[in-house]
Amino acid sequence: MDKTILYIHGQYGSPEEAAHYQSHFKDCDVIGFDYASNSPWEAKDEFPKFFDSVCGRHKTVTVIANSIGAFFAMNALTEKQVEKAYFISPVVNMEKLIEDMMIWANVSEEELREKGVIETSFGQTLSWKYLSYVRQHPIDWKVPTHILYGSQDHLTSFATISEFAGQIGATITVMENGEHWFHTEEQMRFLDHWIESVM
Repeated sequence: MDKTILYIHGQYGSPEEAAHYQSHFKDCDVIGFDYASNSPWEAKDEFPKFFDSVCGRHKTVTVIANSIGAFFAMNALTEKQVEKAYFISPVVNMEKLIEDMMIWANVSEEELREKGVIETSFGQTLSWKYLSYVRQHPIDWKVPTHILYGSQDHLTSFATISEFAGQIGATITVMENGEHWFHTEEQMRFLDHWIESVM
């Protein structure tokens, strides 16, 4: 097929989730990306290679990405021919998210710089290398993008998502009482309506 949908899952997600989107894109190959990257610099190496091998140069490619998958895509696929993107609860400002997590964990910037890596009580690892990287490599995403955001997203504030959307000219659809992880029957129904409305 000439059209490819590349699905990029979020943390703890799986490429099998791509099957959910096949009904929306019946005339397209819908491919779930089973990536190994845990950092933007790893994604910068892995994602373009996968894109070239699977999507080819002459296909129309649309990206659907969740959470940190969207963040990795924006860091790694800026030079690729992506026609459109659908982002679900995207992490759009990783520097702020890391700084927020440092506050939650009561970790100062000086402490993180000294220790390099700090494990938190809420299951996330704080890394000075990661924070430094995102500060030195700001996102430069120019793909026409539609964003789905839950009003109860605990990782990204509406102010942050709005600022980002304004910078890149993206649309935002908000699900009232929606969470960061869209997974309930009601949330998935809202997601389906959203995709159909912005296609």
